[in-house]
Amino acid sequence: MYKKGEVRYEPVGLPDRVQLEPSEALKAAGDFRDYLKKRHSVREFTNEPVDEAVIAACIEAAGTAPSGANHQPWHFAAIANPEMKARVRRAAEEEEQVFYAGGGGEEWLKALEPIGTGVDKPHLTTAPWLIVVFAQRYGMTQDGDRYKNYYVPESVGIATGMLITALHHAGLVCLTHTPNPMKFLPELCGRPASEKAVMIIPVGYPSGDATVPAVAKRKKPLDEIMTVFRG
Repeated sequence: MYKKGEVRYEPVGLPDRVQLEPSEALKAAGDFRDYLKKRHSVREFTNEPVDEAVIAACIEAAGTAPSGANHQPWHFAAIANPEMKARVRRAAEEEEQVFYAGGGGEEWLKALEPIGTGVDKPHLTTAPWLIVVFAQRYGMTQDGDRYKNYYVPESVGIATGMLITALHHAGLVCLTHTPNPMKFLPELCGRPASEKAVMIIPVGYPSGDATVPAVAKRKKPLDEIMTVFRG
């Protein structure tokens, strides 16, 4: 985390070691892979409450992500307030009206057909929590001086992935909704002008009749996403 005047490198001993024996590592990696395969993007939620402490622990886990120059250029606004959620939904559906009326372009709309998305976004009010992910384009010191953040999209993307994984680990489901542009979100959440909302993540438990699009289960095989250069 950036602090004005702290510019010296000071190494400390590695505080934690989690190294496993080779056989244990293979089992752990395989078990984790299989567990992550049970993660699904869900649009049908119950209104069953989720303890705020669970949400806080998941966000705290996301905050351990690596970032450019360790500036940690992210903020997560957790919304349970019904009026705020309703406002987010209204704005999202207004934007989706334009998008699905042709604003998104024919190619994009065709690509979304197998996903089954549309204008209505009931999950934005049904889910007990909305987590709005903000990217901090630049920072401000306590003295009011502006400083540059580095690799902001990459850093926020890593932290968001860790958040989604933490939510899954807590037995919750979520969905990634990308606001466009939803410029009212920083004001709604009391965030500074230096921050931009990049994602809204509804969080909760799946309804009894929750579904996922069949196409979402089609994942690229390993040989299409991995290239190995052996010694």
